[in-house]
Amino acid sequence: MLPPRRTAVVITVNSVLTVTKSERETLKAIYRQTVSTGPNASGEAHTGDLADKLGVSPGTVTATIKRLADRGLVDHKPYKGVVLTDAGRAAAIAAIRRHRIVERFLSDMLGYPWNEADRLAGSFEHELPQEVEDRLYSALDRPPTCPHGFPIPASEAGELTELPQLYALEPGDVAEVAVPGSTDPAVVAFLDTLGLRPGVRVEVREKHPFDGPLVLHVGGKDRTLGSTVARQVFVRRGSA
Repeated sequence: MLPPRRTAVVITVNSVLTVTKSERETLKAIYRQTVSTGPNASGEAHTGDLADKLGVSPGTVTATIKRLADRGLVDHKPYKGVVLTDAGRAAAIAAIRRHRIVERFLSDMLGYPWNEADRLAGSFEHELPQEVEDRLYSALDRPPTCPHGFPIPASEAGELTELPQLYALEPGDVAEVAVPGSTDPAVVAFLDTLGLRPGVRVEVREKHPFDGPLVLHVGGKDRTLGSTVARQVFVRRGSA
């Protein structure tokens, strides 16, 4: 009697679930330096810049990039730079989505302040099974933003929605504030004294020329904010 015929089973795993913590953080850093339209974005990422951002040695970054290149997640040309492939971009966006969901969980469910969520999320987000991430998102009632005010992308998003700087607004514009987790704590404390926190609605009253300050209507009061700090704050545009 012939033995029973075996059927091969092929399991496809999303690349973001199979990368290591260092690889995932590197993908996010590359995205922010290359694909993102933020103030620090450029056409390609360089080892030295990535090492500074990640707080590791250039040699460590080079080794990580080589592994990512071997898996088709980045295109690396030695002594020139590195860019994400389509698969790498999808993995980076999925990683950023996960980070923002975990931040929201820490803030909404566990009561951590919004400006601590970024640091704490990085301590355990990398070991989170996809099933748990999906359940967290549903349990949180599918929040549109992280605690910092930045959009949580859809699970199959091809790009992140980039937010303009507060200083890009003009008189009459209305928007909601978003503050990056990497913002200097002293700047965060100063913004807090003005009532400028993530999710707060602001209206631009005046914008002085030649890099002059903004006059903002916040919480029923007019506040003045210099251009340097206004460029460190981002906004989600809205209507009056």
